[in-house]
Amino acid sequence: MKSPPEPKTIQKLVDVYPSFALLAGMQLDLFTPLKVGPMRPEQIASAIGVEVAKLKPLLYALVAAELLTVEGDRFANTDEANHFLVRGSPAYMGGVHPLYADLWEAALQTAESIRTGQPQAKHDYTQMSREALEMFYQGLHPGALATGQTLAKDYGLSSCQRLLDVGGGSGGVAIAAVKTCPHIQATVVDVSNVTPITQRFVTEAGVSDQVKVMTGNIVEAPLHESFDAVVLKSFIQVLSPSDAQRALKNINATMAAGGTVYILGIGILDNSRISPRGAAITNTIFINIYDEGQAYTEAEYHDWIIAAGFVDFRRDTLPDGLGIITAQKPM
Repeated sequence: MKSPPEPKTIQKLVDVYPSFALLAGMQLDLFTPLKVGPMRPEQIASAIGVEVAKLKPLLYALVAAELLTVEGDRFANTDEANHFLVRGSPAYMGGVHPLYADLWEAALQTAESIRTGQPQAKHDYTQMSREALEMFYQGLHPGALATGQTLAKDYGLSSCQRLLDVGGGSGGVAIAAVKTCPHIQATVVDVSNVTPITQRFVTEAGVSDQVKVMTGNIVEAPLHESFDAVVLKSFIQVLSPSDAQRALKNINATMAAGGTVYILGIGILDNSRISPRGAAITNTIFINIYDEGQAYTEAEYHDWIIAAGFVDFRRDTLPDGLGIITAQKPM
């Protein structure tokens, strides 16, 4: 007689609490004071302005999560925490916590979104408050900067003169691109509710002379300018299939002959729809925040891109795990 299975997969999946311990640590910025070395709980509490009684359980939870160490009554960052979670570090990731909180809260609505057929934590960028948008794009900005650098250094963006960043949000892709390649002139286009935030990021980066911010909707119409490179980071996954196809046709009409379109994001699936794992699982976020947007398959992207008039379809994976598709407008 076959033995009943052990609930190993279920037990692994319900162990979400280390993630929440990480989130709390990032929200409290408790890793930054520890950059100077080991501290007692009372010292950490004083440094971040909280009561020690509630803080101590979190500290031990972060030890269990392998982000802190403890010897006696002194806690210290692990090497990984020092590198990525200390404010001011070049590799600092702690500022992404508002994005994590937003998306994880949305994920809790998955069953209800399916029951009702409506996204229960909808992201409508035309209606979101300034505060909500600021928090959202602040979380996305480091990744956008990294993408801009990677495209400029490793994916041929350095050869372009005029770059369009569609739905660019913080403008991070364009900012990094022009800083890496000063000869590039970039334009970031987004909806009117977002562009004031884009302009703030651009101004603070000191690249207002190289990055223009404009309001527009590429789904509705092409722009009245010509670009030799267009970047769509985490953009197509926001759209319905029909809107995605309209956007790609309008982008083609906006591009110079021989130009390259770069499509990037977590929302690029293998044709099996079960890999990459991150794309398959992130779809449970998308159904909560978008009316029709979702991760699409390589075959869907291929068909839409070719139908829009592009050639030389290629798919790759960036160092950070994001999928990337490139294609060219024929000469």
